[in-house]
Amino acid sequence: LVLKQEVVTPTGVIIKVGSNAVKSSSGYDLCKLFVGSEGTLGVITEATLRVAGIMEGCIAVITTFDSVKEATEAVTQIMQAGLSPAALELMDTEVVKALNIDRDLNLEEKTTLFMEFHGTSNNMLKDDLEFVRIICLDNNCSKFDSGIGREERNRMWEARHEARESIKHLNPGRLGITIDTAVPISKYSEMVMFAQKALEKRGLKGYIFGHAGSGNLHLDIWAESQDLKTWDAIHQLNDEVVEYAISQGGTATGEHGIGIGKRKFMRREHEASLEFMKRIKQLFDPNGIMNPGKIFE
Repeated sequence: LVLKQEVVTPTGVIIKVGSNAVKSSSGYDLCKLFVGSEGTLGVITEATLRVAGIMEGCIAVITTFDSVKEATEAVTQIMQAGLSPAALELMDTEVVKALNIDRDLNLEEKTTLFMEFHGTSNNMLKDDLEFVRIICLDNNCSKFDSGIGREERNRMWEARHEARESIKHLNPGRLGITIDTAVPISKYSEMVMFAQKALEKRGLKGYIFGHAGSGNLHLDIWAESQDLKTWDAIHQLNDEVVEYAISQGGTATGEHGIGIGKRKFMRREHEASLEFMKRIKQLFDPNGIMNPGKIFE
């Protein structure tokens, strides 16, 4: 959604990148370069964003499944069918339980998909909605509720956005880590099942959720800070899940960034292109003053 930016480089040069045009094929895409740079290439002092109109038609759906596998298979089939949900969120049983307790919701405590579809009218969305219902039923959904009012929809979204806070409230005094990966939609079900089995193998309790429509997985795990044995198992799990995501054509981080925690996976994911990233960093920031130590060792 970022069209144009004004950036102050570490050497004090002010540059403009991007344009007000919705599309452009002029030169390198420096606009996206700065968007994804995590503050390592310059200070963004101005940004122009593309905005979209609000569709009149809006249908929200909550559907539940007895297993994570059935839910994720439904996700893959919905996206591969060419349907375009405005949102498609996955929450496993543990996340739903946390939301019920912390947010005083009354959700069925099963693996849940929360979807939203936008269109010029609700009537135009009915065919898509029926297609989605058939896919969910084919994957043994136990409940398919599309009659969600705007107030309940807004309440659900608020709860989803605060899911990690709700999980935190159920783990007082503990530290948490979010394992954030993303894979191609065709590999999403396998990715989630791999994470679930890796948790069980190590006897760890985790919370699985994420933007399923974009192949994004969040795996939250909490433990006592002094429990070094458990943290050792958690870090091993993190490495295993991230390595698996990369092996499936995915990424070490879908949206939380590299920072310090994911630096060690950069060469594994980017191979020879990592050296070109380092050269770009050196070009813009020869003195290494912008967010030093992030992304690169």
